[in-house]
Amino acid sequence: MKVRIIPALDDNFMYLIIDENSGKAAVVDPVNPKSVLNVVEEENADLTTVLTTHHHWDHAGGNVDLLCMKNNLKVAGGDSNIGGLTDKVTHGDSLQVGGLRITCLLTPCHTRGHICYFVEDESGGPPAVFTGDTLFSAGCGKFFEGTAEQMYEALVKILGNLPDSTRVYCGHEYTANNLLYASHVEPDNPVIKSKLEWAKSKKLSGEPTVPSTIGDEKTFNPFMRVKEAAVQKHAGSTDPVSVMEFLRNEKNHFSGRL
Repeated sequence: MKVRIIPALDDNFMYLIIDENSGKAAVVDPVNPKSVLNVVEEENADLTTVLTTHHHWDHAGGNVDLLCMKNNLKVAGGDSNIGGLTDKVTHGDSLQVGGLRITCLLTPCHTRGHICYFVEDESGGPPAVFTGDTLFSAGCGKFFEGTAEQMYEALVKILGNLPDSTRVYCGHEYTANNLLYASHVEPDNPVIKSKLEWAKSKKLSGEPTVPSTIGDEKTFNPFMRVKEAAVQKHAGSTDPVSVMEFLRNEKNHFSGRL
């Protein structure tokens, strides 16, 4: 499996996922179709599938235009109001792109129909998960259409139970600011300190901070560490769902800047 990271808008990521044996490919959240098709041509790939994480414009807004430019695409997503949708999917549904097996993970909260896509390569190698605005590196999405309990289910029970080697490709470049908040939650966590310096360096050089891994996120992402004593102490609660709610509310008003 080859993943091409394609920047879009101010800080979005689109992703072209290629099965290197067959050349078949899927694209995640192609908000800028022209950029996607340029990369498809560069890779000499056969684009067959669009994987839409959620209905927000900066993720689904390019679907219809892409369909006008490229015929016979399958457009998967979890919301009926996603533009160009051909295949509505839900938790546990499976898609095939060449030798890539894609499992749909329903993670409602940021939006009710948010889907993360877990991709395994039949030829081997580490899997990948494309998390849209549910899981960011060192953070998570706002709870626009859901609850702290749903985000706990998504991050800890669903995504947190994927193999630690799973590469995480999120929807936005928010890593440095997320780590600044993480260092506020856990000021004595050496992993966070080191990762923040790394992310600052990447930001200065204009390089993406994706992918991380599920295993790495468990060491520095406060929203995946709601069972950790230091995070619970910061939130003033031992109930992980209450901790999740506290963190999101605090992060919404966090004024720290790089």
